[in-house]
Amino acid sequence: MRVYRKVIPLRWGDLDAMNHLNNTLYFRLMEEARICWFHDNDMMTKGDGDGPILAFASCDFLKPMTYPCDSRVTQTVVRVGRSSMDLDMTIENDDASPTLFAKGRNVLVWMDYRTGKSAPWPTRLLAALGDAD
Repeated sequence: MRVYRKVIPLRWGDLDAMNHLNNTLYFRLMEEARICWFHDNDMMTKGDGDGPILAFASCDFLKPMTYPCDSRVTQTVVRVGRSSMDLDMTIENDDASPTLFAKGRNVLVWMDYRTGKSAPWPTRLLAALGDAD
């Protein structure tokens, strides 16, 4: 699945003293969408073995979000390498005419936890993305 969307309601306690969504929470919204995507595609690890790690995360804060609001996080796989993957992220409100509040980038790496080194993406995950031969 190249594009994944997750609607996540903001909580009143997520706001900072300026009544804006706290900057750290934008990363939490991206994380929540990413982890839901992992679960939906059987990418979560179960003990020792292999699985994804977050190698890089960035966020451009474009406009402050305020409560109440349902955020819509859209994650798009833009590049798949041997062991890494680039994701573009956007955070909008979940309205008929959405407003873009933030955009970000994540880099995932498939990791062999036993060796502590990167490993090739499993064929089943590449197939789910449409990248398997």
